[in-house]
Amino acid sequence: MSILAYIILGIYLVALFYITSYCLLQLHLLYKYRKGQPLAIAPIKKEEVVMEDLPFVTIQLPIFNELYVIERLIDRVTEFNYPKDKFEIHILDDSTDETIEIVRKKVDYYKAKGFNIEQICRTDRTGYKAGALKEATEQAKGDFIAIFDADFLPNRDFLLSTIPYFNNPKIGVVQTRWEHINQDYSMLTKLQAMQLNVHFTVEQQGRKSGNYLLQFNGTAGVWRKETIASAGGWEADTLTEDLDLSYRAQLKGWEIIFLEKFGSPAELPAEMNGLKSQQFRWMKGGAETAKKMLPTIWQSDLNFGQKFHATGHLLGSTIFIFVFIAGVFSVPLLFAMQEIGFDTRYFGIFLIGLLSVISVYYVANVSAEIKDESYVRKVMKFILLFPVFLALSMGLSLHNTIAVLQGWWGKESPFVRTPKFNINGIKDTFRKQKYFKSTISWTTIFEGLLAIYFLFAVIAGWQMEENAFLAYHILLMMGFGTIFYYSIRHLNLR
Repeated sequence: MSILAYIILGIYLVALFYITSYCLLQLHLLYKYRKGQPLAIAPIKKEEVVMEDLPFVTIQLPIFNELYVIERLIDRVTEFNYPKDKFEIHILDDSTDETIEIVRKKVDYYKAKGFNIEQICRTDRTGYKAGALKEATEQAKGDFIAIFDADFLPNRDFLLSTIPYFNNPKIGVVQTRWEHINQDYSMLTKLQAMQLNVHFTVEQQGRKSGNYLLQFNGTAGVWRKETIASAGGWEADTLTEDLDLSYRAQLKGWEIIFLEKFGSPAELPAEMNGLKSQQFRWMKGGAETAKKMLPTIWQSDLNFGQKFHATGHLLGSTIFIFVFIAGVFSVPLLFAMQEIGFDTRYFGIFLIGLLSVISVYYVANVSAEIKDESYVRKVMKFILLFPVFLALSMGLSLHNTIAVLQGWWGKESPFVRTPKFNINGIKDTFRKQKYFKSTISWTTIFEGLLAIYFLFAVIAGWQMEENAFLAYHILLMMGFGTIFYYSIRHLNLR
């Protein structure tokens, strides 16, 4: 029995070591971020732009069944303060519902107003978003291609604030920071914003400051058309075609500019199953891209630091495997520790990982000038939200672990879009809307069982007067319980 106890302890320690290593890598990006802040790229002022010298741009809007948000996106891009004769709008419409007719009417309306706008429909969804972008790129007349997902509301000066950076012939991509239209809609959207703020400050700017590889985020950015072609074009063999092409482009010598100071507003998923579908796509796609690109990266001429951080970046989704393993094995370890006499104070060394994560999220959500709020208010919100964020992240670990393993195993799955419902404020509702998931998955059932599993651990730890894992198990119980509850709650709300 003692051998089994030591095996359990060993597995748990391996998981903690991996998680801590990942957290320290994030801390290093924070160091690079703070060191590079004085050199952060500021948006170009409109008065600095020579309108006569602006190039022709193609704006691509890849969509699939977006009847609630597509009109506002089309309206917004037609409001760009870019010369009307120097851009075209291509709506890459793979829809199968009434979205097609909504788009057709909008296109006719703006054509009558003199806009160069087209609705491009395909007979099938081969390659999903990547397939649509690949086919549409061949029809693009612009030397530069701006891409927006359906849930975005780009600012009027988006093109004037991004296109001038391409005067540098080495620049292949300009990516802007995502902002959140409905951040304060619910606890769910607040927690998503907290995580995305880290990516669009510490991670992206930290990688840029450290001269590491970063990424185009699939939307709210501009590509040089030549860059897409030289990197091999859009490929549909991963669910994160944006990450894949970003790496292939940088390995060809192109650079990516990240504009932390210029935001592009977008709608966050407002219901749990939409969030889970987005997470599944990102996690599985990240694993697929890692499997595809890591051998090429390590055979490239990149320096060791670039290869190391690229590896950490591409393996980022695997963190959930080890979060899940650590959680599950912590329960039998609760009983095994008494048998082997392990002193739990030795676990204290791994607190450096937690402190690293707290530092990263604090800077991204409090110190960074993202939202116009008082410092005290941001600090209080952070103190209240961060523990809930940890619980939610733990609760998603089973779902995301399945996605990552499928990515590494090479299991094929469709590109499942994340439905958006035009949620702008707390008075808006997604009830009685289309696009909701209607069946309970086995993953959701197991999430409910895991909530009970960790409830048992909380009770057992309390009765045994063993408090080393008490707070940890409470967070796990809350996390899985919350994910389970809202996965059920957000089914068939019509």
